[in-house]
Amino acid sequence: MKNKIIKKKFVYLISPNKIKNNRFYKQLEDLFKTKKISFFQLRLKRESKKNILLIGKKIRKICKKYKVKFIINDDPILAKKLVSDGCHLGQKDMKFFKAKKILKNKTIGTTCHNSLALVKKAIKNKASYIAIGAFNSSSTKKVKFKASMKLLKEVKRITNIPIVAIGGINNTNYKNLLLNKANFLAISGYIWKNIKYKPLEAIKKLK
Repeated sequence: MKNKIIKKKFVYLISPNKIKNNRFYKQLEDLFKTKKISFFQLRLKRESKKNILLIGKKIRKICKKYKVKFIINDDPILAKKLVSDGCHLGQKDMKFFKAKKILKNKTIGTTCHNSLALVKKAIKNKASYIAIGAFNSSSTKKVKFKASMKLLKEVKRITNIPIVAIGGINNTNYKNLLLNKANFLAISGYIWKNIKYKPLEAIKKLK
C-alpha cells in the first residue's frame, strides 16, 4: 500500500490567496516536477479578473508542460476564457447545469461539505469529482463543516466518482485519508503558509 501512495499523483494543489511575484512560477514548476500533483486550482478571491487572466495564462502553460489539470475556482466563464481544464463549483456558485453548458465536457468538480444529500446531488449531476470536508481545521479558511471518515467510506460505497478530501491536510494527517480511499487531497496552507518547510520541502514530506 505504501508504494502505491508514493507513486500516485494524489495532490490537488490550490493556489495561495495572492500571487505576488514571478518567483511563484518557478516554485510551481519545482512542485510539479515531484510528480505528486494531479490538479492545480487557481483560487484568487481578491484579485481583479484582468490580473487573474494574466496570471492564469502563465499557469496554464506550466500545467500543460507537466500534465497537471488546470482548474479555475468559482467561475466557469473565466475557466472557458482561460482555456482551462475545468472549474470547481462551491454551493453558492453557478448552478451545475449552467456551468455544464459553458464548459461542455470539461472537468467540473463540486463542494459537498459534509452532506450526503449534496453528494447524491453531485452524483446525479455527474460531477467530475466530489470534494468533501473539512477533515481538519484549516489555516486557509474558517471551518464551518466537519467531515468524518464514516462519511468518506459511505461516499466510496455509493459512487465511483473520485473524491477530493479537503481541510487542513498536512504531512501528519494525509496518509489516513489515502488509506480510507480518498482519491485526491486538496492542499494549500500546508504548502504556501508553512512556517517550518518551504513549499518543495513540504510536498516532499507527502510520501
